[in-house]
Amino acid sequence: MRGWFWRVGWLPGIVRGRAGGDARGVRRLWSGRPPRTAAARAALAGVGGAAVLVTGLSGCSQQSGDGAAQAQLVAPVGVSAAEFAQLPRATTFTSIPAAPLDPDPFAVTGGLVVHPLTAQVVYGAPGKPPIGVLPATEVGAPTWVPVVQTSPGWDRVLLPSRPNRATGWIFTAGAAGSRLQIRHSAYLIRIQTGARTLSVDDGGRPLGTWPVAVGAPGTPTPTGRTFLLALLAPAHPTYSPLILPLGVHSAAFSAFDGGPGTVGLHGWPDPSVFGHAVSHGCVRVPPTALHVLSGIPLGTLVLITQ
Repeated sequence: MRGWFWRVGWLPGIVRGRAGGDARGVRRLWSGRPPRTAAARAALAGVGGAAVLVTGLSGCSQQSGDGAAQAQLVAPVGVSAAEFAQLPRATTFTSIPAAPLDPDPFAVTGGLVVHPLTAQVVYGAPGKPPIGVLPATEVGAPTWVPVVQTSPGWDRVLLPSRPNRATGWIFTAGAAGSRLQIRHSAYLIRIQTGARTLSVDDGGRPLGTWPVAVGAPGTPTPTGRTFLLALLAPAHPTYSPLILPLGVHSAAFSAFDGGPGTVGLHGWPDPSVFGHAVSHGCVRVPPTALHVLSGIPLGTLVLITQ
């Protein structure tokens, strides 16, 4: 991924930027405090240059079921190479119209997150036809998505595509499991648009609660559960050294500044906005909150409520 470039102008309220990444920057970073790469520290200190910053994940790997569970496996529908090539890719730029919506959009998950080592077919349900493909990378970083439901040999995950709350099923049994990494994120990010606050928990341990700016009435921040999609550092930041796109989109903008209107978390130089509904849909956070968010693993659940 070295030399990869990114326009961050597609985030509501975000200027054009540039970022570069390197797959070797993916590391397992886990400690009592949210860890941070040297690149992230440099970005927060205002040092020039931009990078895609990815926080590694560690924890439990998927366990195989017992014989009874294995006997209940539903085999996936076969997909030819030609059919695979025609399926829409599940990215922040695309729409997956056939994707089933999240059945419980305000529930907290168990913290499991999945990374496809190679592009994986996404199905509407176990044994049902395919609806798309989940690529191994998203916006220049490894794809990590949260698991919201499980069935023997299958995981249902949140997708970064439109419509908001889109989900899909990935087959995890047998050889398919070797093409996936399954980890656990103990973190939970909560955003309350009515109270205009953001809080972070680490395994139930509060790390802080901060006043934030959320979407204005005409451009509201969408609610429901989503996830951290990427961590970007603009080459020439104007109001935030870091930007964290989420797996959700503005309902007010079908496109924004040449992009798909992805909603994100980012800083803001004027502290008077915190505690108010004034943004284009993104969540503006104070420096201390951005400092904590920069160390949270990709794929971590973000629960947005009113």
